[in-house]
Amino acid sequence: MKTYKIAITTGDTKGIGAEITKKALDILSPISTEILIIGKKIDDNYDTIEINDDINGEFCYRSIETAVKLAKDRKIGAIVTAPVSKFALLEAGYNFSGQTEILQKLFNKKAEMLFIAGDFRVMLLSRHLALKDVKITQNMLEDKVLRLNDFLVTYCKITKPKIALCALNPHAGENGMLGREEIEIMIPAVHKLQKRGIDICEPKSADALFAHVGKKYLNGEKQDYDAVIACYHDQGLCPVKALAFDKTVNTTVGLDVIRTSPSCGTAYDIAGKGIADPCSMVEAIKLAYALNKT
Repeated sequence: MKTYKIAITTGDTKGIGAEITKKALDILSPISTEILIIGKKIDDNYDTIEINDDINGEFCYRSIETAVKLAKDRKIGAIVTAPVSKFALLEAGYNFSGQTEILQKLFNKKAEMLFIAGDFRVMLLSRHLALKDVKITQNMLEDKVLRLNDFLVTYCKITKPKIALCALNPHAGENGMLGREEIEIMIPAVHKLQKRGIDICEPKSADALFAHVGKKYLNGEKQDYDAVIACYHDQGLCPVKALAFDKTVNTTVGLDVIRTSPSCGTAYDIAGKGIADPCSMVEAIKLAYALNKT
């Protein structure tokens, strides 16, 4: 089998994945021999590994599994995944909260979700969890920051990344009045990281931090930070999607291969109508090319 720069999984059979993939490729017009499609055949111009399974969740899982095997065999340099339904996966017997968790298991690597829109980058400390289950520990914070820093240096070519950290509690805990996680967990972890040469600030109030970052983004100004770390899903993704939904790419940190994915969901309500917006998929493919080192 020949090698490809990028493999694109077409995602959920009931969603917009195949449509936005086809539209994005039509817009970008990449060299067709560099692209492998996994899942549904969308165009005769691109080599395709068709996944033949009538069970939607099984189709989704096997598409990802196929891409991972090819990446391990060094047949592809990057993976772009179209959206899948968590419920479809669960109905097929796969109890994962998202594609990142599947990739983490199949690669046997710790993985992080980093959302990228130009130089506006946000990583999540915790992902698909109920808010009551979000727990921050010193070891967890140190481990994830080091992984992010390495990604920024290796793939984004930033010599000395500058990282901002969102506090878990409102107003960064208000000196312990609104929670002590900042004082007892986060600040000690930050100090350890700083001693290791990581340029990371003490936890900042998330609303003020994102107001500052958002103003820079909307004005087209260079960000002061190379990445912002949010403690939980909505703390990071509400501002990201409000500011840059069409431009944001979900990028996985920590795998043996680059993986990107559009920020949109399966959009069952508009699937098959031909009206799905491919902008985020365009950005996902472009970023996969930009970060691909093969």
